[in-house]
Amino acid sequence: MTRDFPAYRNELKGLIGKLRKQAPEAMAGFGQLHEGAMKAGALSVKQKELISIGIGITQHCDGCIAFHMHEALVEGATRQEIVEAIGVGIMMGGGPSLMYSAHAMDALDQFEAAGIGAAKAS
Repeated sequence: MTRDFPAYRNELKGLIGKLRKQAPEAMAGFGQLHEGAMKAGALSVKQKELISIGIGITQHCDGCIAFHMHEALVEGATRQEIVEAIGVGIMMGGGPSLMYSAHAMDALDQFEAAGIGAAKAS
């Protein structure tokens, strides 16, 4: 079964918006954590998005894959960089992550087909 990752990302954005209205303090706290962790520092935002893809694979999180795949492409990650991050996720998570990496490859193909990241790809 194939998931439409661009549509899934948009659906999650709407649901997260609803959650933000119902639990504003918790969501504000998570927003601050996200902003602080993902801003450029010794690691670039692109590198942090690639790390997040690997973690999303090990945690079997389609939502994480949808968001971080999109953002990695927007940040200029190349297909090869993403494939290598997927490989690290497989190595860290073993067999279950190997099976889940198919979701990440599907998401990559779908976002690329939608033109996400094409302007920054090298």
